Amino acid sequence: MPYFKPFKVIIVGFDGVLGSALTGALDLFSFTGVSWQRFLDETVEPRFKVQIASLGGVDIRCSNRLIMQAHCDIRQVTDCDLLLIPTIGDSIDKVLSQNTELLKHIKRLASTKADIASNCSGAFFLAKAGLLDGKVATTHWGYASKFKADFPRVDLQENQFVTQARGVSHSQTDSPATDHVSSIFCAAGGSAFYDLGLLLIERYCGREISTQVAKTQIIDSKRGNQNSYTNVTLHKPHADQLVQQVQEFIEENFRQPLQVSHLAAMVNITPRTLNRRFQAAVTMRPIEYIQAVRIEQAKRLLESGDVTIKSLACQVGYDDISSFTRLFKRATELTPKEYQEKFSRLAI
Repeated sequence: MPYFKPFKVIIVGFDGVLGSALTGALDLFSFTGVSWQRFLDETVEPRFKVQIASLGGVDIRCSNRLIMQAHCDIRQVTDCDLLLIPTIGDSIDKVLSQNTELLKHIKRLASTKADIASNCSGAFFLAKAGLLDGKVATTHWGYASKFKADFPRVDLQENQFVTQARGVSHSQTDSPATDHVSSIFCAAGGSAFYDLGLLLIERYCGREISTQVAKTQIIDSKRGNQNSYTNVTLHKPHADQLVQQVQEFIEENFRQPLQVSHLAAMVNITPRTLNRRFQAAVTMRPIEYIQAVRIEQAKRLLESGDVTIKSLACQVGYDDISSFTRLFKRATELTPKEYQEKFSRLAI
């Protein structure tokens, strides 16, 4: 028996879904903790329990005419860790008009603890359900104009491979009050699905497992705009919107000089109060969060292999290379050069 409880993933199935997106998601998550272990003759420990859910649990007719059998009825799904909306393969307007009841259940599950993720045109489901209003999102570049026209309240970032936005703060819903704040992810489409999948696997299982999946599935794990992902392992679920605002500012401006006094003034509180609220929300002080974001970004740059050690400190907001190196080694127990030699994807 595994030493942990697998995370529950629900993939939404509907007529007109792109078959490869549906089965690709099913395979990617189902074989996490399986393929790598089989190759090394280790104990298989599936990290996810994956089910395809359709309205009524009926069979799904994919856009390529493949008939897929659903595992369950989405109306009977009361909770999950991750809800995935795959690509719409048929006419977007046609599929949306035929699945108005499905929108209700997507909204219902979004009001639970679940993270929500869409691939490509699947973002139209989320936007139609009102889950992306005022939030960043992305979709396939070919659908960008339509998306903007249909959903002008969404902050569409069509040049991004993957976006991450705050989900529902559940203490503001009819659900029992909790500090959990989920996220809504969107992938642009095509190969961006693999970026999204690896990102989510890393979010739930850690970078080592995500790297194992990339290797076993032979996926190029070099991501596009890496700035979008610096908070994936740093965000602790909480509902303090003021702290969230400061976190997001830090993540967008980590290359610039940042002072706690200036951050506190930005949200009209004292530095002492900001320190206290940060400690309560994310178990670290603002200065520690700044350092963590910078170190996390440095790790990703080193993993990509596209940075020299000499220029690294400047790229993540440090003028003093020796000071940065000490902070990096304290966080990782490796020097930047040692980390790059060990984890650079160009060395794999």
